[in-house]
Amino acid sequence: MHGVMGRPPGAATRNEIPTSRIMLLLLVAMTGVAPISLYMLVPALPVLATTFGRDIGVAQMTVSLYMVGIACSQIIMGPMSDRFGRRPVLLAGLGLMVLASAACIFAETLPQLIAARFLQALGGATGMVVSRAIIRDLYSRERISGMISLVIAVMMIAQMLSPLTGGLLETAFGWRSIFYVVTAASLVIAVAIAVTLPETHHGRLEAGGFRGDVGNLLKSRAFIGYVLCQVLASQIVFTFAGGGPYVVVMQMGRTSAEYGVWFATTAFAYLIGNLFCVRFAPRHSLERLIWFGLALQFAGSLLNLVWGIAGLNQAPSWLFGTQMLVMFANAFVMSNSVAGAISVRPEAAGTASGAMGFLQMGLGSLLSQFGAYLGGHFSTPVPLNAAVVVLSIACASTMIFLVPRRDVVVSAALIEQAEEEESGML
Repeated sequence: MHGVMGRPPGAATRNEIPTSRIMLLLLVAMTGVAPISLYMLVPALPVLATTFGRDIGVAQMTVSLYMVGIACSQIIMGPMSDRFGRRPVLLAGLGLMVLASAACIFAETLPQLIAARFLQALGGATGMVVSRAIIRDLYSRERISGMISLVIAVMMIAQMLSPLTGGLLETAFGWRSIFYVVTAASLVIAVAIAVTLPETHHGRLEAGGFRGDVGNLLKSRAFIGYVLCQVLASQIVFTFAGGGPYVVVMQMGRTSAEYGVWFATTAFAYLIGNLFCVRFAPRHSLERLIWFGLALQFAGSLLNLVWGIAGLNQAPSWLFGTQMLVMFANAFVMSNSVAGAISVRPEAAGTASGAMGFLQMGLGSLLSQFGAYLGGHFSTPVPLNAAVVVLSIACASTMIFLVPRRDVVVSAALIEQAEEEESGML
């Protein structure tokens, strides 16, 4: 396969590596199984609360603790794959996901379902971490960004369709059917990897100065500013995703399948925003692109709040139409703020991106819970709209008060690397 690097001792030989097309399918599958499982259940959250007779905040924990599981997996499974190899860690993680998904099917109480979902995320997110390591093992430096971008592009299409799929399954066959599909899919992926994918890495990496890198990064106001800007921008997504199902299903009286369709429109807007960002990046400075995104993000969120106060947001077309503008702008803010953070200390880019990913998912679990409270305990979407406005203002504040007023010169390769690291939320 073109671009395969020289192998470490004991790693798979060139002839043992699957063809590019098969490898792409494997990478997409192992990367997407955890986030797709997350979004498939979102349209069914109001039904779970009703079925188990629990508060909607408790039902939302099937999503929020799932995010905690993804966050924990990111800081656990990567080092383990360096020490024990990609293949055994990946198969162990997917095996855990198969068992946890089966446990979700037979859950009799909501706490049982929540616990099973946490284990499901802990195992499934192994693919998100190990897939990037496999790409580093197999491909030359020039091809790494291209391969990861291709994986993300294909995976995002699947993620856009997953809420719709989950909503249709719940409407037609009940919420347990979602976990039948997830169990079968994760089992097929595990078997395909066991049969097709050889070990790509052997030997443990030398320990780096992790604590030293963290200390140096935390001394930089610019790094803290970019990180907070990226993390707060991502919380707009989590907050709206947490409250959206309750607004559409409980306040507007629509079906979970219809919510899945509307949610897909915001994911599509985010995808288009990333494509525009890649196009504009070579001709504009990083800070200019961030400020463009921040201005458009604030304008869209403020407009959504105005629609809510005026009573127009009781129709999904008004709510999600404006949210699409927010998500388009959000792509500019997130990808470029990640690029800014890793440009502060390029030799510690891995440490920087790992810290951002953990913080992003950890706060996301809390903000999605908060979004569910706003969507489920009020008769209007105004509180949820107001929360998005506050987060937009907080994003801009980090750039105003923490990041130095200067243009940051970032190469095209650095922008691609930043977009690679952004895949941890998707």
